[in-house]
Amino acid sequence: MVILQAFCHMKNLIIDIGNTRIKSALFEREELIWEKSFQELSEGKAIWDQTAFDACLISSVRWSKEELSQALAFPFQFLEWNTPLPIKNGYETPQTLGLDRIAAAVGAWNLAGGRAVLAIDLGSCMTFELIDPKAIYRGGAISPGMRMRAKAMHDFTARLPLVELEGKPDSPIGSSTLEGMKAGIWYGITHEIEGYITQLKQKFPDLQVFICGGDAQSFESLAKDHIFVVPNLVLRGLNCILNHNVKQI
Repeated sequence: MVILQAFCHMKNLIIDIGNTRIKSALFEREELIWEKSFQELSEGKAIWDQTAFDACLISSVRWSKEELSQALAFPFQFLEWNTPLPIKNGYETPQTLGLDRIAAAVGAWNLAGGRAVLAIDLGSCMTFELIDPKAIYRGGAISPGMRMRAKAMHDFTARLPLVELEGKPDSPIGSSTLEGMKAGIWYGITHEIEGYITQLKQKFPDLQVFICGGDAQSFESLAKDHIFVVPNLVLRGLNCILNHNVKQI
């Protein structure tokens, strides 16, 4: 009973090191206590060294486990393609699967309470991740994200400008070239998301959808009874993975 109570109150430090940003969060089991972002590892260390926690999981695309072991003064688990997961990974090439993709999928699955779930990450690329009702990750899809689409139109044409999108355009039909590009990007992504959801709900009627990523807030208007915008979904997924591994010890 004492061991169970200690596990229920265990605090987890989660660190997600991307190409440009370092995101971290402190959880007590599954409750988010705080979330912070940094540009440099030294900024994070100043906070983490003053934080009391029981376990730590790091996902990194920038530094290896060995490099981080030398840089950090505390023990941690390092997320790799063969790290045990609370779901079954049905991907044919699990060693090629982006760790942020599987973390987003696990975070969505955990929030959905075990139902079929689609996790959509709106970052540099837009990714779709499906977990079925049997808790099996089935794979997903990858397509260009919002800024990648804008940059492609600018880079691969002679005269189209580089547009910036901030929120939903006023109309799906632009009355100028600039507005037409904005409408094409935003509504193109919207209809792509809606198309995937419609098709998958034919097989999984109780499908829940979670949207995360840097551009998630731009698509908050899509939120409805089965669609939820959760910007920190990857951090929540990493926390779920850490809890699963702590249970196995």
